[in-house]
Amino acid sequence: MADLPDPPANGRITAEIGGNRLEVIESGRARFDALLKLIDGAQESIKLLMYMFNDDEFGVRTKDALVAAARRGVKVKVLIDGFGSSIPADFFEAVDENGGETCVFHAAYGRRYLLRNHQKLIIADDRQAIIGGANIDCTYLTDTGPKHWRDLWLSIEGPEVAPVSRYFDVLLRWSASKKPNLRSLRRAIGEYSEWRGPLQWKFSGPLSIRNSWWRSIGRDINKAARLDMVFAYFAPPGALRRRLGRLGRRGRVRIITPARSDNAATIAAARHSYSSLLRRHVEMYEYQPAKLHTKLAIVDDVVHIGSSNFDYRSLYINLEIMLRIQDAGFANAMRTYFESELRQCTWITPELHKRRANPWLRIKWALSHFMVNIMDYTVTRRLNFTAER
Repeated sequence: MADLPDPPANGRITAEIGGNRLEVIESGRARFDALLKLIDGAQESIKLLMYMFNDDEFGVRTKDALVAAARRGVKVKVLIDGFGSSIPADFFEAVDENGGETCVFHAAYGRRYLLRNHQKLIIADDRQAIIGGANIDCTYLTDTGPKHWRDLWLSIEGPEVAPVSRYFDVLLRWSASKKPNLRSLRRAIGEYSEWRGPLQWKFSGPLSIRNSWWRSIGRDINKAARLDMVFAYFAPPGALRRRLGRLGRRGRVRIITPARSDNAATIAAARHSYSSLLRRHVEMYEYQPAKLHTKLAIVDDVVHIGSSNFDYRSLYINLEIMLRIQDAGFANAMRTYFESELRQCTWITPELHKRRANPWLRIKWALSHFMVNIMDYTVTRRLNFTAER
């Protein structure tokens, strides 16, 4: 049986599960410190996979740490999404010059425009990894200011890091190949997703019936009595929305979505789903203090955490990483974290939703729901929408 986690009151949630040590990294500053510590402590290899890697102060310091690691003989491999990241063409030149390998995932427009690598993963020496929702950018790695994001990272240390490290290697080779094909990518997604054990890696990718995360969480929801979720972008397809509604009728479902974002279209898209869920006794809440970027679901004694949002794009198009953790003690600790977030939310009662759902807003919400589920987040961010309070 897994050891019980430290109580969240001490500022840390940790657990020992299946021979792996887990630690939740809640603070932006703590995330940046953990990132630099991981890179600086690497002895053999560093593998970094990131949707957004920007050239602000935090990005430059991270790049400098990667260069220093390469100079001391560490094998450095970097894969970033070219659409989500904003860096000069020569930004990683010093990494390459010192024996590292860097690759930009599908930077060009064209037939692969819709496919985005939305994963966040850092691995040191194939023994320790970090996953979660936060990118390498000042707004994700700080805890103050109007632009900072509320988010989570999870550190994993132990034997379960080796499988995700092998997945990274396959994905890097696929991304660097001259003619990558979706069939081989879908095959890798299926091969490296796991279905046994207390910790299970769940990968999703472009239009693949073998995507394991939405199948896994869908099964968990079907047999659950209780569900708590926090998702930055919440626009579930009809099938998953119906599963949430059925659970709302027989048990309890609480969902936190953002009240603030740099992408108001995603807030409008979430509100499009409220009416049908509220009718089925699903409780909706909107987080107030900061922009919300967390991706977390607690289904009975199971926790899902990683890079995926709860919308069509993350479930069926983007490349995403989630970790399914089955452990009652860890689920209880994460539910305590959820309760603390809930205290900073506005409860969206059916009465409140009805008051603000005028015909024009319903049209805007429906349009936003369609656009968010099809377009990349960096595109919908540019839509001239405002999130009415």
